[in-house]
Amino acid sequence: MTAKPATLPKPQTDAAHALARVLADTYMLYLKTHNFHWNVEGANFRNLHLMFEEQYQALWKSLDGLAERIRALGQYAPGTCAKYRALATVNETEAIPTGETMLRELVADNEILVRTIQVGLAAAHASGDEGTAGILAERLLYHQKQIWMMRSTQGA
Repeated sequence: MTAKPATLPKPQTDAAHALARVLADTYMLYLKTHNFHWNVEGANFRNLHLMFEEQYQALWKSLDGLAERIRALGQYAPGTCAKYRALATVNETEAIPTGETMLRELVADNEILVRTIQVGLAAAHASGDEGTAGILAERLLYHQKQIWMMRSTQGA
C-alpha cells in the first residue's frame, strides 16, 4: 500500500501563493528593467545603462530561488507570461520613455514589489515559515536599497 502524499496546511499554501505573486512581480520588473537597459538614451545614458544592467542581473538571479521555494512548499511555480501578468501588480511599459521617466517608473515598480514582499512576509510569519520569511526579508532589503539608489540618482 502506497502512502498518500501529505497535503500542505492552508497557511503554508498561503505563503506559496504570496511567493508566486513576488515571483510574478520580480519577473515583470526584470523584463522592464532589461528593456530599459537596452533602450535608454540621453545625457545620463552610461550611468542608467549600467545601473539597469546591475538591477536586471540581480533580479534574474533571484527568480530561481523564489520558484524553487514555491516548489519546496508543494506548489507549482508560475512560469508563463500569461500567469505572470495575471499575478503581477508591476505592469509592462510599451513605449520607450525618457531615461528620467524610466528611472521614475522603476522606483515606483520597486515600491510595488516592496509592498508585495511585505504581504508575503506576513503570510510566511503567519504560517511560521521562517525559510520563506528569510528569503523575502533578503528581497525586501534589496528592493529598498534599489529605491534609495535610484532616488539618489534622481537627486530626490
